[in-house]
Order: sequence, then C-alpha cells, then structure tokens
Amino acid sequence: MDFTIPPDLKALGARVDAFIRDEVIPYETDPRWTAHGPTDELKREMNDKAKAAGLLGIHGPKEYGGAGLDHFGKAIVLEAAGYSMLGPPAIHCHAPDEGNIHMLEQIATPAQKEKYLRPLASAAVRSCFVMTEPEGGAGADPTMLKTRAVPDGNGYRISGRKWLITGADGAAFAIIMARTGDGPGDATMFLCDLPNPAFKIARTLDTMDSSFMGGHAVIDLEDLHVSGDDILGEVGKGYQYAQVRLAPARLTHCMRWLGAARRAHDIATDYARKRMAFGKRIGDHEGVSFMLADNEMDMHTARLTIWHCAWALDNGAKGNTESSMAKVIASEAVYRVVDRSLQILGGMGMTRDTTVERIFRDIRGFRIYDGPSEVHRWSLGRRIVGKPEKGTG
Repeated sequence: MDFTIPPDLKALGARVDAFIRDEVIPYETDPRWTAHGPTDELKREMNDKAKAAGLLGIHGPKEYGGAGLDHFGKAIVLEAAGYSMLGPPAIHCHAPDEGNIHMLEQIATPAQKEKYLRPLASAAVRSCFVMTEPEGGAGADPTMLKTRAVPDGNGYRISGRKWLITGADGAAFAIIMARTGDGPGDATMFLCDLPNPAFKIARTLDTMDSSFMGGHAVIDLEDLHVSGDDILGEVGKGYQYAQVRLAPARLTHCMRWLGAARRAHDIATDYARKRMAFGKRIGDHEGVSFMLADNEMDMHTARLTIWHCAWALDNGAKGNTESSMAKVIASEAVYRVVDRSLQILGGMGMTRDTTVERIFRDIRGFRIYDGPSEVHRWSLGRRIVGKPEKGTG
C-alpha cells in the first residue's frame, strides 16, 4: 500500500482547504444555518461560489461534471471539505446526496441516470434515501423492513412509515426501500419524484445535529404509486444494492467528520497557546498537552484507517468488513478528539463563540447513524467466531 499523495491530488486538497477557510467558514454565523440544517438558499449561494472555484461536485463522475475521484482521492478532498460543517453542502459532497450519486452511477439505467443522476451530480437538486423505520421496523437490522410494495399493473403501490429520513424536506426525488416478498431478503429500491401527495412529511424531528440539509423527517407513504420504470436495479435485490451504497457512504462520513474533528482540535490548540492559568499557558500543563497529544494520535489512527479502507475499495474489495472497522474506529476517535477539544476550551467550549460546541453536538450522532458502533462490533465479532459447527452446540 502506497499512501503517497500524488501532487495533483495534494494540490486539489489544498484548493478545497483554501476555499473552505476563505469562502465557507464566514457563513458559519449566517442565520440561514438553522436547527434543521442550512437552508436551500444558503446552499445555493455557497454552491455558486464553489462552481466559480471549479470545486462543485468535484467528487462525482467525470461524465457528470466531477473529477471522477477514486476512494483515496475522496479521502483527501472530503476531509478538507469537512473542516467546516458547511463545507460538504457547499461543494455538494454531503450526505445523503454523495451516497446516492455513487449508487445511481453503479446501478441506475441510462434513462434513470439522465433523469436523476445528472441533475443530482451538478447540485441542481437534492435527494433522500428512504429506508429507516420506527420501532418494530428496519433500523440497525434492515431485514425487519415493514414498508411494503404491492404489484399494481406494471408498477407498485407502496405503503408504510419511515423516520429519520435525512433531507426529505426539499428533496427533488427519493430512493425508497420496500419489501416486495415475504423472505428476509425480499426488498426492492424504487425512485420517486417529489413532491408527491402520497409521500407525506408527517413532521421534521428535533435532533441534536444541525448540519444536514432538510433535517430528518418522519414520512408516511400512503398508497404511493410507482411505475415499472421507477424500479432501481432489479426486483428483490434491494439489500444488495444498499451495501453498494452503505459501505462507501460509511467511509465518506468518516472522511468528512475527520475534517470537523481537526477543526475542533485546531481551535483548542490555538486556545491552549494563549490562555493563561497558574502562571503559564494552559498548553504547558500536562493535563492539557496530553489531551492535545491524544488528539493527534486519534486523528492519525483514524486517517490511516480511512486510507486503508479506501485503498481496499479501490483495489476491488467489497468493503463491508473494512468499512465497518473504519466506521467504528473513526467515529469513536473523532468523538474523543472533539470531546477533549471542548474540555480544553472550558467555559468557552460551552458557548457558540467557537464552532466546537456545534461540532460536538453533530459529531455525537456519528456513533449511531450508518450503524451504531455496537452493531458493527457484533457483526465483526460474528465473522471472527464464525457459525457453530454441527455438534458443537
């Protein structure tokens, strides 16, 4: 494994870093960054600046205006973008759109790519991925899927309730997962133009985080009709396609949040160099300097883990095991980094005089979404132990 960053990729990462610092960070006090994420107006304004800088949708496929970055390339660019939580929506590499772009590129028909992927990749529209359900339905265990799609002519009618659906409010289309059979793996993905009267936003949830476009919604699907042309991929292969999306999407989450953790660490480091206590800078006290050292080690470990997983995906691995490990290692590490950074800031860390408080609230959710750490550990442990042999109990 050669983790040497090619000069052109290093230069691209530097361009993104400069854009985030010069153009995006000033928006962090803009009132259009609401409790349910930045408004579409704010996103469009930042997108225009990213387009002028040649960075809008830079992670996407070349045929749709991007640079066609591989996973290692994304690791460099998305970490730089994540230095501000507004960075990913600014250059249009945020969730869920980034994951949807990747999946549509892999499995959509040519007609679906023209209708959905092209405008999505160019940031002309937003999308949502509709899988998670309330208690009793699909969550960390997607095989508990309850939403059902019933055949109707050459199409289907979909009914069910979904929740924690990121970006549904304001999305131009949805990718919906629904059960199309009675077996544990019988699920299918469908495309649906929005708005649609049968796709009802019951409410937008009040959550700890505030960096995702459109917030997180509860959705009622009430006899929603989709045609045969709206089937994404093949009938009955929804869970397989979910892995096509989720393994890389877990990794890109890690990339973006590593950038946010680095931002928190930099703010804490600057404070530790200036703030005086007990006759010297607080950074000269081992209690603080050790926390900064631990931050550096956690970020280094997370970065190497991300790069290794990116290398595996770029070299043909399916990536489920690698992305599970990366997700746990990175999510736990960056949480520790931001927690320590807030602790170093003391009372200042509790305020919004810096962005660390907001990063702390947002990054806490990363240990839960895209599979809680405990679920990934359970899955990894099951692979390690293997299935019991006959006669062993």
